[in-house]
Amino acid sequence: MTEEVDRYTYRVSWSEEDGEYVGACAEFGLLSHLDDTPEKALAGIRDLVAFSVDDLRREGAPVPEPLSTRRYSGTLTLRIPPETHRALAMDAAEAGVSMNRLVVERLASRR
Repeated sequence: MTEEVDRYTYRVSWSEEDGEYVGACAEFGLLSHLDDTPEKALAGIRDLVAFSVDDLRREGAPVPEPLSTRRYSGTLTLRIPPETHRALAMDAAEAGVSMNRLVVERLASRR
């Protein structure tokens, strides 16, 4: 069980509103844990996730698959406004690259 809980995606950030650190788990978007140190916030959210996984299993409900173990095809289909499409096509043509390559590079640079 601990091994599975280790595979989930955790993030700790400062909450100005609460005046504490908040631990969150991407796969369990409704759960969070507030604490006075980042380490305690992380430990707290991990405990909540472990409890939730146990509870879901007891109830026979589906347990979210960790993002780290999901398979991704590498294909993303999206809808954008025609003006954005036109601007991307022009930028790609001016850069001498495909629109796909331009968009991939722009998305990667935002990380």
